Amino acid sequence: MPLADLEKPGSPAIGLFRSHGGPGLVIPCAYSGSGATPLEAVAVTIALGATAPSLAVATTMHHFSVATLFSLADSLQSGGVEWALLEGIVEQRLLVASGFAEGRPGRGILSPTVQARPAEKGYFISGSKKPCSLSGSMDLLTASAALPNADGTTDMAVLLVPRQAEGLTVEPFWSSWALAGAESDEVRLEDVFVDEQQVMRTELGDAGELDELQTVGFIWFELLITACYVGMAGALVERVVEGRRGTDTERAELLARYETATLLTEGTARMIMDGSVGNEGLGRALVARYGAQDAIRDAVGRAVELLGGMAFIGSGDVAYLAAASHGLSFHPPSRSTFTEPFIEHTDGRPLRLA
Repeated sequence: MPLADLEKPGSPAIGLFRSHGGPGLVIPCAYSGSGATPLEAVAVTIALGATAPSLAVATTMHHFSVATLFSLADSLQSGGVEWALLEGIVEQRLLVASGFAEGRPGRGILSPTVQARPAEKGYFISGSKKPCSLSGSMDLLTASAALPNADGTTDMAVLLVPRQAEGLTVEPFWSSWALAGAESDEVRLEDVFVDEQQVMRTELGDAGELDELQTVGFIWFELLITACYVGMAGALVERVVEGRRGTDTERAELLARYETATLLTEGTARMIMDGSVGNEGLGRALVARYGAQDAIRDAVGRAVELLGGMAFIGSGDVAYLAAASHGLSFHPPSRSTFTEPFIEHTDGRPLRLA
């Protein structure tokens, strides 16, 4: 399928992903999933990023949401419903959208996007998430929420909201032609009832660090969202190599810069496989993400230059991939908001991203 067809609104890519069992990719075999390791998930995501960038970005939101679910299912915090939910995602090929705070200036990915008020056996929640990838195809929405306590304080929680829930609507939001196939529109919640069994409570550590579930989800997000853009850059690098553009030295330098991003991303995947998914691991994952981000930018610039003006003029694919590849810098946390927490972290303190 032409890249332009895969990247436009209404693209068939998400439907193909669903029909080929994509929703179960990273879900462990114990929950009937495909059981892809983090390293295998990176390889798949890079391939998708090179072929269908919007699909790669959209499904990353699904994968990091289900990674949080299976981490919860394996933890002492498990309420018992996670197992059945994960098996349902695999068997029914359900897609899970992420309603965390990404896209809202000044707010981190785990800041509550909705407010909740107590109700019998649950909560009524209201708020919105924009942009929200997979908004048109999702079956479930995961959303962060602030749950009020009797003493006036609030607790952080992750909620599971069915797409058919009364009060949930999707409104147009995404106006850019770049990554338009990711279905990144606005999801609105107006007094949507969420049963207590669909509430996963989380909390910050004594030093303000994220809890285990948040940390695992965040590491998976940084891993796979980086892999998306590695794939987009790789599609341009591949055109240079196959077309033998530039000199041997120029191609070697381009490949070395591109492989820097690949190796950093694969390093994070191996870290997850080694079980380093705590606060220290989160810091390393973010350092790898920013290093890969810089390498991607350099590789894309060199690749476009080596492909030359005729390649740029002759097909919209080169311009599209070059533009879309810059999107990694827009995903949280921004480099500026990471600076102070990272400096504190190098002094031996926990990494505080909340």
